[in-house]
Amino acid sequence: MAEVTQVEDSILDTIKKLLGFDWDYTAFDIDIITHINSTFFTLQQLGIGPVNGFSISDNTQTWAEYVGPESINAVKSYISLKVRLVFDPPANSFTQDAMKNQAEEYAWRLNAHMEGVRWRESQIPVINS
Repeated sequence: MAEVTQVEDSILDTIKKLLGFDWDYTAFDIDIITHINSTFFTLQQLGIGPVNGFSISDNTQTWAEYVGPESINAVKSYISLKVRLVFDPPANSFTQDAMKNQAEEYAWRLNAHMEGVRWRESQIPVINS
């Protein structure tokens, strides 16, 4: 049976797993954390995540602290692609271009999703007492 994606999972451990590392292999943690945090900055500019930004410092921060379940898998995929492209880019330029294109599509879709969320929220009437 396939493991269900959990919002409570550690952000660092998830990205390490997607990069092919075991959760307890810590040799590259500072590099991976730096690239994850840079990607959070990009996502904040796209309107994803907390308004005041977000960063991790170790494996104790979870996906639930960052984003809700409605876009969690796209965010995980986006971050893993962006981190892989900086941390361990493929040697083949065709694979690298495909990963870049996929990351751009995730960014566009996540931004479009958040535009829809912000638009719906702006339509909620304000009742003054």
